[in-house]
Amino acid sequence: MKKNDIIDLDNVDLDPYEQEIEDSLEKGDWVPVKNQAKAKKEAVLAAKNTLKQLKNKNINLRLSSADLAKVKQKAARKGIPYQTLISSLIHQYVTGDIKANL
Repeated sequence: MKKNDIIDLDNVDLDPYEQEIEDSLEKGDWVPVKNQAKAKKEAVLAAKNTLKQLKNKNINLRLSSADLAKVKQKAARKGIPYQTLISSLIHQYVTGDIKANL
């Protein structure tokens, strides 16, 4: 889709959650907040605080010399820093993309 393309909103397929919101809007269930400037300021502050919590954190991790050497070799073959490889593996594990055999 290009920047200036016009979207026909009457022919957009909504998922069930989106349809629920659309129906709620049409019924008039939504009302504006009394002080929009204050509400906007609070929402922006909440978003900033959330983003602060999502920043990368440094950790100390003990690995055997042999494991670290193997990780470094694999990272070198992929052309990436070994810390990036370790971080990627942890991310894939916590998101369920890979499983640990414990």
